[in-house]
Amino acid sequence: MLPVALLLWLAAEIATWLAIGRLGFGASWPYAVAGALGGLLGLRAGLNMITWLFGMAFASPAPRLGVRATARLMLDEYLAYLLSFVLVIPFERLWLPADRLRPGPRPLLLVHGYGCSRGVWWLLRRRLEAAGHVVATVSLTPPFTSIGKLVPQLNRRIEEVCAATGAQQVVLVAHSMGGLVCRSYLARHGIARVARLLTLATPHAGSELARLGAGQNAREMEPGSLWLRDMAAEPLRVPAVALRNAYDNYAMPQDNQRLPGAADIELPPVGHLAMLTDRRVADLLIQTLAENTP
Repeated sequence: MLPVALLLWLAAEIATWLAIGRLGFGASWPYAVAGALGGLLGLRAGLNMITWLFGMAFASPAPRLGVRATARLMLDEYLAYLLSFVLVIPFERLWLPADRLRPGPRPLLLVHGYGCSRGVWWLLRRRLEAAGHVVATVSLTPPFTSIGKLVPQLNRRIEEVCAATGAQQVVLVAHSMGGLVCRSYLARHGIARVARLLTLATPHAGSELARLGAGQNAREMEPGSLWLRDMAAEPLRVPAVALRNAYDNYAMPQDNQRLPGAADIELPPVGHLAMLTDRRVADLLIQTLAENTP
């Protein structure tokens, strides 16, 4: 399970940094702890910077934001990365209790992206519930398997949500790779249980950053992959909206987030993970859910 694996990784990483400080440099405990914290933060800053370098190298044309706005965009994304993978997902149960399902006609099912778990929805779920929605989540495991192998878990969760709420259909709201899992589900199981599909920064035509990713799902998200070509041949048979991030640092070229046959809505400038805690994105999503899809 991803939260446990991340927690073990953090423990091992901190122990390694402490050992380097204490045994390698003979540092006192206060300096060793400070060094471990610096190493933990620095490694994640480097990983985050790689995503931005790829995002800039393969960017679709978009208006320049300016130095200050770009720096703020990158800082917010770095903080969202730390929050997600250091504090939230490893301690998921503290941040995101069990889904509060009650009878309702069109519950939302939130589907996370690559390398994540249901924990990434901790804030957006609250905002959607405050807007009156019944909201369910799902964790898809293992994190680096083929996208198609995650579909049975999504199918099972859809059936559980329908049974718990008495609904005939759900609305799928998916972030990043989650949108591809949803499309694979629709191709395999049809549209009987799905009323609408909304995707947030999903690389429908692949992402160049996937070339650096681990796992079969990363290979399937490489632009031009056989998996993506097969999926592109599947007709879109439910009302759908692709919410596209023109400044995304994971799904690039960013125009690859467009989905033929779906309504296209551009998100405000925001990072790939930061969008899940951004108030503007939440408001736009709530507004879109309230409208009929063309």
